[in-house]
Amino acid sequence: MVANGDGGAPEATGAAEPAGSAEPAGSAGAGSVRDPRPVIISTTFRETGTTGVHTHFQQVAQFLREHGTPVKIVTPFSWARPLTYPVFAPRLVLQRVHGTASVLWYRHWHEVFLRNALERELAAAGDCVIYAQGPLDARAALAARTGPRQRVVMAVHFRTSQADEHAEPGRELKRDGRVFRAIRETEREVIQQLDGLVYVTKWARDALLTWLPDAVWVPSTVISNFVAPLPAGEAAEAAEAGQASEYLADLVTAGRLDDRKNHRFLLEALAAACKTGHRLTLDVYGDGPLKRDLEQRIAALGLETQVRLCGFRTDVRALLPRYRAYAHAAYAETSSLAIIEAMAAGLPIIAGGIGPIAELADDGVEARFWPLDNPEQAAVIAVELLGSEEARAKAGTAALERFRRDYSAAVLGPQIRSFLLDPVGVT
Repeated sequence: MVANGDGGAPEATGAAEPAGSAEPAGSAGAGSVRDPRPVIISTTFRETGTTGVHTHFQQVAQFLREHGTPVKIVTPFSWARPLTYPVFAPRLVLQRVHGTASVLWYRHWHEVFLRNALERELAAAGDCVIYAQGPLDARAALAARTGPRQRVVMAVHFRTSQADEHAEPGRELKRDGRVFRAIRETEREVIQQLDGLVYVTKWARDALLTWLPDAVWVPSTVISNFVAPLPAGEAAEAAEAGQASEYLADLVTAGRLDDRKNHRFLLEALAAACKTGHRLTLDVYGDGPLKRDLEQRIAALGLETQVRLCGFRTDVRALLPRYRAYAHAAYAETSSLAIIEAMAAGLPIIAGGIGPIAELADDGVEARFWPLDNPEQAAVIAVELLGSEEARAKAGTAALERFRRDYSAAVLGPQIRSFLLDPVGVT
């Protein structure tokens, strides 16, 4: 499982990592047609990381390579790597002393380095598609491309606007301030120049169109995030792990430890369940700025023997079948690859029924939606699901079936490949 986080505003960048190297197209799958045009993935993120954005473009790249399309991932670290640390590192200091300045520093220098890397790559690429992972990534691509035969398509991972994400409570920007408005204006200019938009949920499309209705004129498609199924060996282990004695805990969640993921709510729900005589256990995977705060809250609620903060791990997806249900408490999402990966492991979902999550699973079928403002009622919902093995197993089976039908790479990979490489008639 790559998604220990689900995207959102970019995280602080540290030392440089190796840039993605050009790779030959993988073995084309049955029925695939090898396409000589490469797809260049443009991202201000590092090539590898823990967010949902990373999972998205890595899964897209994997599918394209396996089906005959050459892929290159270009990041700011693909150009002048010796300079990346001295240029990017000051942002870590700015975050502590001046949030607005840190946002401006990040956006400016990551775009500059990315544009330079893309100019070098696109000068020799010929006809290609640049798949940008956000507005800055797209603006760098538009500036670097050599002509209209190098198409620029952008994925919409952000919630409404990147400006809105930076202006959430406790974040760096003032809503409707000068920098907030400047970011939105940048997005307005960039999006109307694009050759295509890929929305990961209908909610993301509607949220963007609420403030930028002209985006409706850009060719677009709604294609959910997707992942490859669990390998056959891990799927077999999932079937064998269906005995309570083998479970690592009742509940599992994965995500960056920050306010948006709302881990405190999970702790409050477990504490409420304890008061009614039900002792639920929870493993939390991920790291982030709220780790110390969560440790203190766990101690204050007396949950030390029920909750484990497991830190960041790269093998979370392989561990998922050894839990009884996946718990999610985020109150702001564009989509959730963590939920999709849990469904791929056959886990029922317990989550808030916010717009994009309600697109992924249905309440009473694959999921149980709990109120994110009422931990006592949430505890009742979790206890009811976990207290009936028949209901839990039925929801888990439905989740796996929904994944195979709606979120598997085998289903959605061909759709995104078609939109990127053969967009005529696709809307």
